Amino acid sequence: MSTFAKRERLLLADLLETTGPEAPTLCEGWQTRELAAHVVVRERRPDAAGGALVKQLAPRLQKVMDEYAAKPYEELIQLIRTGPPRFSPFQLKQIDEVANTVEFYVHTEDVRRAQPDWTPRELDPVFQEALWSRLERTARLLGRGVPTGLVLRRPDGQTAVAHRGAPVVTATGEPSELLMFAFGRQRAADVELAGDENAIAKLRESKQLGI
Repeated sequence: MSTFAKRERLLLADLLETTGPEAPTLCEGWQTRELAAHVVVRERRPDAAGGALVKQLAPRLQKVMDEYAAKPYEELIQLIRTGPPRFSPFQLKQIDEVANTVEFYVHTEDVRRAQPDWTPRELDPVFQEALWSRLERTARLLGRGVPTGLVLRRPDGQTAVAHRGAPVVTATGEPSELLMFAFGRQRAADVELAGDENAIAKLRESKQLGI
């Protein structure tokens, strides 16, 4: 049975293949080659992937990333398509869904939205609900460092508090767009911001959104 994570994985692999290794992305300092290396290292090198969260391990992560980025681009694409190694916890459907649905969706959009001719992608309501469910659970983690209060609001009125504080900024949009915003892709996310103008300006430029 297909899952959201599996679908987004294949979409990302196809997109990376189509755009080639030197296309821009929304990830600062990364072209598509570096983004592909990141995805592979995250799944296949747990000994290094922790460097994304632990500063002391960051040099090792960068070293391993550089090693993978130096591999043939086609090999990286194939490693993404085939998925994690046999005994990886990512092989378990439940873990794959929780850990990779958002990861692959965001990185697919990182590539799509960095291209000059990109167009919005229509997402089905079931997938939007899945993204909202994950955003509700992680909103406070994603918004923990922002300089203002932040509320994420769907068009139907459902909300998630990303950061308590004052003044409060309310970001309104579809779950997929709120997710991109909360992951630090503010300029590429289709959301409406309401609240104090100075707070909105700070939030638009903040590098503290995301993990």
